[in-house]
Amino acid sequence: MYVHKPLVTKYDPSKAFHGYTLFGPAGGTEIYLIDMDGNFVHRWCAPKKLAIHGKLLKNGKLLVGQRNFDSPIIDLPGAGGEMIELDWDGNVVWKYEDPYLNSHDFDRWENGNTLVTHWAAVPKNIAAQVKGGIPGSEREGVMWGDIIQEVTPQGEVIWEWKTWEHMDFETDILCPLCPRDTLTYINSLVALPDGNILTHFRLINTIAIINKSTGDITWKWGADQLGHAHNPTMLENGNVLIFDNGFHRRILGIGFPFSRVIEINTSTDKIEWEYKDPNPFAFYSSLISGAQRLPNGNTLICDGTNGRLFEVTINKEIVWEFHSPFFYPYRSEAFGINNWVFRAYRFDSNYEGLKGRELDPDKYEFVLTERKKENREEMEKLVSKRLAGLGY
Repeated sequence: MYVHKPLVTKYDPSKAFHGYTLFGPAGGTEIYLIDMDGNFVHRWCAPKKLAIHGKLLKNGKLLVGQRNFDSPIIDLPGAGGEMIELDWDGNVVWKYEDPYLNSHDFDRWENGNTLVTHWAAVPKNIAAQVKGGIPGSEREGVMWGDIIQEVTPQGEVIWEWKTWEHMDFETDILCPLCPRDTLTYINSLVALPDGNILTHFRLINTIAIINKSTGDITWKWGADQLGHAHNPTMLENGNVLIFDNGFHRRILGIGFPFSRVIEINTSTDKIEWEYKDPNPFAFYSSLISGAQRLPNGNTLICDGTNGRLFEVTINKEIVWEFHSPFFYPYRSEAFGINNWVFRAYRFDSNYEGLKGRELDPDKYEFVLTERKKENREEMEKLVSKRLAGLGY
């Protein structure tokens, strides 16, 4: 007899923060909302494959980046081409198209405008000043840089900020193990309540706060500490929480990679709290991933490349754990078929975007279906390519 393995493998109701968790499998088209027992209570289905993830807004709508495979730079990280907004029933109610959109992250201002990132070619005279990276690894001779933009509901770009105009080329140095096809490589955007912007530049391992009025970087941290981190968030105490992947990081004399979640005091630049597994090899996600501080002081962690979401207390005890059952070919030539999750969010039942919504744990169930033909054909091509590389 087949016994279904539970998706929630650990749950302590007395210590966990109760609510609903949002996540979207990388490479798929659907985004899910689950309860604490791992029951699926709602789902959205995007018209195209997710660029990476989606965000649930206070109005109950979902902001999603989609992959447009006609984009001229579709092979660049996070390249999408489209930003859409879905209502609760999955209808597209807003759409923004830009063939050079970087869908790694985005955010919505209270005034209804959307914060996005746009890929643009760095002027050659400026690219020549950039230090680090693998020599000669530009994309057809071009280094692509990031432009942060503010877009109105009508699709008008009313503000933008070019990374290369604010870099210090003596200290903002690219990771020596990464190619020079991209400059700073923004993978996180947060529209702060004070009107400023929190972001992270992956290739120079730097968290930054940008004064939107002046364009100045008012705080930055991480160049000698982070390893291609993701998902910085501003906490109520003014500190910044971030998932430090540990990819290409070497600190404390430790050469092997491991992941951790850290809280940085923005006044002292000191690490105030850190979570890492007692066995460092047991917790490592080289790419994607994120962390969210919950109202009760716990932290929800997205162990992205393992498809694992888990919640820890301030004392680092795991009190909830979920494993994504969805496997898709996400950029399969490089990564194969996997159950990656870029990011996850926990909402309590009083969250404005969930009020009055049907959240029925009996609405969905797992069923056995035939593997999708397009997935099977893609896997066969991948296997053939790998066998050819081995000489078969």
